[in-house]
Amino acid sequence: MRTEAAVLVELNQPLLSLTLDLPELRPGQVLVDVAYSGVCHSQLHEVRGRRGPDRFLPHTLGHEGSGTVTAVGPGVAKVRPGDRVVLTWIKGDGADVPSVSYGSELGRVNSGAISTFMRRTVTCENRVVPVPAEVPLREAALLGCALPTGAGVVTNTANPPAGSALVVFGAGGIGLSAVMAARLHGVGTLIAVDVVEQKLADARRFGATHTVNACHCDPVAAILELTGGRGADFAVEAAGRRETMEAAFRCVRDKGGLCVLAGNLPHGEQISLNPFDLIRGKRIVGTWGGDTVPDRDLPRYARLFLDGKLPLADLISREYPLSGANAALDDLEGGRVARALINMLA
Repeated sequence: MRTEAAVLVELNQPLLSLTLDLPELRPGQVLVDVAYSGVCHSQLHEVRGRRGPDRFLPHTLGHEGSGTVTAVGPGVAKVRPGDRVVLTWIKGDGADVPSVSYGSELGRVNSGAISTFMRRTVTCENRVVPVPAEVPLREAALLGCALPTGAGVVTNTANPPAGSALVVFGAGGIGLSAVMAARLHGVGTLIAVDVVEQKLADARRFGATHTVNACHCDPVAAILELTGGRGADFAVEAAGRRETMEAAFRCVRDKGGLCVLAGNLPHGEQISLNPFDLIRGKRIVGTWGGDTVPDRDLPRYARLFLDGKLPLADLISREYPLSGANAALDDLEGGRVARALINMLA
């Protein structure tokens, strides 16, 4: 059995479309027909060489998606053939099989426990979560990374009380998911910061009470003005840039303000903080996938979507065929999309 995949063969070069030979399923593994794959900045960093040397080339890509289970390996109890599932990089319940190898005309092609830039993928039990039949697979793909990371930062990591002030830096898929979750928490002053006007308009549509274009003003000064000079109670950094991480920390209030970093910097980059801000009570933490517990959180997000409280369809900026994976990455890098999907049915 074979599958088509977009494969990273060389850093800073376009992905190649290759036909891969699927391996026999090992214990704990799951074969999924992928319907949709999300396109995330993590893949962009990999392709552009921003994670440093890559000793696993050539390898597959993609860590969020949706599809239908077609076969399971020995010992798998969580899903069975025919189940509709979310594919997620965040580990959940079940067997963990950390790597897969595919055959190709180039020889061996490596893969981690999950890859979604391909029509069929071999993953493992703890990277799939069943979803109700009522949830379209198109929207379900966002439950693999964008939504649980962004909403999880707010719900699991920050847990802001109603009426508090929260700032989101970066209005992409993760940032807009944070905005949606903050609205559900009843945040009083909800500020979105970006440099693209369309993304700021999206943030207002998802519930932001204020937006700040960092190209036109100092975002920290603007946030201080919007919060009466006090600073924000919470800041979520989802842009993955040094300057936004530093600004997110500076904008939270003394005596308990919390900055949560969700973005990723390129390999080797560091941020600079004033330690006296820590002494004054500002706090900063990172988050691993929004502290998400997939088998607990993803069904809850699915219910909120079905209840009309999470407008996931509005997060999707554009769909691409698998042959358009390089164009999707280019558009993501250029800030032209919030969340792009690769549609395997196109």
